[in-house]
Amino acid sequence: MSTGEDSVDAGKAQSAAADAARRPAVDLSRGTNQSGVRLYNERLVLSLVRRHGSLANAEIARLTGLSPQTISVIVRQLEADRLLVKNAPLRGKVGQPQVPFSLNPKGAYFFGLKVGRRSCDMVLLDFLGGVVGTVHETYLYPEPANVLEFVRRSADSLAESLPRRARARISGLGIAAPFELWNWEEQIGAPRDVLDQWRVFDIRREIARLCPWPVYFCNDATAACGAELVLGNPGNALDFLYVFIGSFVGGGVVLNGSLFPGRTGNAGMLSPIPVPAQKHNGSTLPLIRSASIYVLENHLREAGRDPSILSRSPDDWGDVGPELDTWIDAASKGIAAATVAAVSVIDFETVIVDGAVPETVRQRIVEGARAAINAFDLRGLSPVNLVEGTIGSGARAIGGACLPLLASFTRDRELLFKEEA
Repeated sequence: MSTGEDSVDAGKAQSAAADAARRPAVDLSRGTNQSGVRLYNERLVLSLVRRHGSLANAEIARLTGLSPQTISVIVRQLEADRLLVKNAPLRGKVGQPQVPFSLNPKGAYFFGLKVGRRSCDMVLLDFLGGVVGTVHETYLYPEPANVLEFVRRSADSLAESLPRRARARISGLGIAAPFELWNWEEQIGAPRDVLDQWRVFDIRREIARLCPWPVYFCNDATAACGAELVLGNPGNALDFLYVFIGSFVGGGVVLNGSLFPGRTGNAGMLSPIPVPAQKHNGSTLPLIRSASIYVLENHLREAGRDPSILSRSPDDWGDVGPELDTWIDAASKGIAAATVAAVSVIDFETVIVDGAVPETVRQRIVEGARAAINAFDLRGLSPVNLVEGTIGSGARAIGGACLPLLASFTRDRELLFKEEA
């Protein structure tokens, strides 16, 4: 469902925000006052059920190594919290029929905000990761005041689309945006005074003033990586490098099944990695200048063509022309070089490539990157699987919504070692 850009009237907006701000019938943060072990085990059970679709108590006990009695207590509590639902018994086997449990899509809801170079997106996800609603707005360049107004309108509109009781189960808002927007004057095309506003604008703090929910913030490509981890990754890779082709190419890192943002949140940035230039004269250029969509926009503009189709319709670019072929070739070779550099440092088993590009374009880039890798000296490196992502152009906004999901409802390998509040 898409709400478009229509805003609700003030009375409805106030009602939606007030309903969402009320304490939920079941406190979804209940576990934060429990012991770390109890909270970890509940998250572990939810993560396993999410991965497998549905599991019976006996299967959960086998996968976790916890006793059947412990699992029974955990599952009963999660069912009481309306995070798990009971399915029909599995009959036909020896003994008592096993009853599988699955995630309740109405158990929790999450907002995700993507702030991009040419557009903003707000998405509302249910507990299964299904898209309940989206709002999309384009602009020439992002301005802090306009972004805040967009958040206010779109959050009110999407909250109003939920039944009244469901609004109390909204669990957070995650922001996915490039770090240091003020450093990208050439690529964004905004006046210097507008970019300077971003230098002193604390987007997480300002949005938190508008919202009754917890607010999270991370790099947009890292957020997209989180979406692939939680809702994609069909091969269940435990260690993978994620590449997202947007206005600026970026990426993320997953280690041992957990999102790894790094010391400052820039793990997997990728854009500064030097890759061979297309002129084949031994020179290099940063990956951002070969595998970013803004580069294709510049090619189209130089050829006298309108590049707006790239941001206006990310899933269908139509007939872009020979400039697309040139760009795909450069992007493929650049991603191949970045892949070799990355796996030389960390022994990734998989590299996942996604982006705000049509599926056919993504497929050509991945195929080209696979072929280009063979031109490098790979002695000493283990083979790496280079595959397509599964989320697509909405990965950054969906990834933003996955931030509160990751924070509250998934396995956290460091949770057991954190001090209790």
